[in-house]
Amino acid sequence: MRIFADRQDAGRQLAAALSEDDAVLGGRVAADSTVVVGLPRGGVPVAAEVARQLDAPLDVLIVRKVGAPGHEELALGAVGEENAVARNDDLIRASGISESDLARREQTQRDEVRRRAAMFRPDRQPVGLSGRTVIIVDDGIATGATMRAACAVARARAAARIVVAVPVAAPDVLGRLDADAVVCLHSPRDFMAVGMHYVDFRQTSDSEVIALLS
Repeated sequence: MRIFADRQDAGRQLAAALSEDDAVLGGRVAADSTVVVGLPRGGVPVAAEVARQLDAPLDVLIVRKVGAPGHEELALGAVGEENAVARNDDLIRASGISESDLARREQTQRDEVRRRAAMFRPDRQPVGLSGRTVIIVDDGIATGATMRAACAVARARAAARIVVAVPVAAPDVLGRLDADAVVCLHSPRDFMAVGMHYVDFRQTSDSEVIALLS
């Protein structure tokens, strides 16, 4: 089941798949027309390899999962830059969380989005996405909430074309993404967790993200 050595290996495999199909990217990759953005933290090492192989600029697109009470890894939704929000309505209903509690949890994560934006881009604005093909990269997709929020951020920043590119994902989420194209290397019917498909899935640190962006 473990098909990627680590996030760098996944990024190289993903870049190769993207390079093989110009139609997915809407034409030939050019630095002035294509941007690769990674979702911090784990998506950035993957995105860095994609950007390197495609010779495209790299940035982060900051989103935060909104976890369920007592089960923080279960995403009730996600929030992101540009006040983007995505909710998993079925999970919200199943959790029994009140609207006020959910709103508080979303606000906590919005505060964290602002903090991370200042940390990852301390002295610069985000790379412009307007009129460009934006390749949004993560190390995998489980519920899809954070990726849906990321697509909303890219839309708000006037991306001309959005390509979601991930090494692995749960198959039922891929069709619910607001993207012009989706590239996923592995989407097993028995998907359980992103980390199960990596040999090395150690946590990516903030300092690693900052180093990759610099």
